Amino acid sequence: MNDFWQNRSVLITGCTGLLGSWMTQELTDRGAKVIGLVRDCTPQSRLFQMGLEKKIITVHGRIEDLPVLERTINEYEVESVFHLAAQTIVGVANREPLSTFEANIKGTWNILEACRRVGTVRRIVVASSDKAYGAQKIMPYDETTPLQGDHPYDVSKSCADLICRTYYKSYNLPVCVTRCGNFYGGGDLNFNRIIPETIRSALRDRSVIIRSDGSYVRDYFYVRDGVLAYLHLAEQMDRPEILGEAFNFSNELQISVVEIVHKILILMGKEHLHPQILNQAQNEIEHQYLSAAKARQLLNWKPSYSLEEGLKEAIAWYTDFLDPKLDVAIRNEARA
Repeated sequence: MNDFWQNRSVLITGCTGLLGSWMTQELTDRGAKVIGLVRDCTPQSRLFQMGLEKKIITVHGRIEDLPVLERTINEYEVESVFHLAAQTIVGVANREPLSTFEANIKGTWNILEACRRVGTVRRIVVASSDKAYGAQKIMPYDETTPLQGDHPYDVSKSCADLICRTYYKSYNLPVCVTRCGNFYGGGDLNFNRIIPETIRSALRDRSVIIRSDGSYVRDYFYVRDGVLAYLHLAEQMDRPEILGEAFNFSNELQISVVEIVHKILILMGKEHLHPQILNQAQNEIEHQYLSAAKARQLLNWKPSYSLEEGLKEAIAWYTDFLDPKLDVAIRNEARA
């Protein structure tokens, strides 16, 4: 940990989310002056569980509201922005594409436009996704892979990604884009995602339900590694060759849904549980994983956590969160 963020004014959108809550904690620990944009107050969010809301300036508003963003950046003299807010659930996007487009596309151009108008922001990191690439035949995806999402969530990320490029090329706005795989870790309360739902099912001694056929290949990335990657990128944005660039961050693993489920069950001593495979997934990319060669070479970056280390920490968090009365010895075993 260095003193780069000491006393810097940082805006985090989506601070109640999985990545946002961990980012808020890390930046406050590093002495930053954090301004958090909050749409909904969710008491179970790590932001409130950890009492982090007491350590930051909270602005209540939506990324779809440009005047709120402009006022916030101006009044608090924001120097750095981590734009993490988004509608992230594929199923929700399929049911409600317009609200997803509003949040993910309009929300992105709003934050960029607010930064452009105020003119005080020196670094903007926008969270895109590996889904922005859409379905591709050549893997792993690198940053030269075309952005060509097909389905609502994927398209929203492709568009937001291109809008960032526009603001850099047309207005010289200091923006970089991150493309990561499926984040996981303590604090993710969307239990339709496979990792938290597998852990919850195992804690209840129930079989996890897999919506797909189980063969889908995904790139799973631990949330605390994500925070460190974002900060590492932002700290290097004074380098001209970094600005306007997109970076994949990944453990560069190929792992199917069935494999990740089995790995979690083994770590939890629940091998006797067998997943129920529904094979009902729709509008989802079947296989994708990322190359992080560009980040390794240009940023001198590498992940700090292995998949097993990240999963062990996640299991320990959910064990505490979902069953606080569980015997202490069992909780300690989950952490071991």
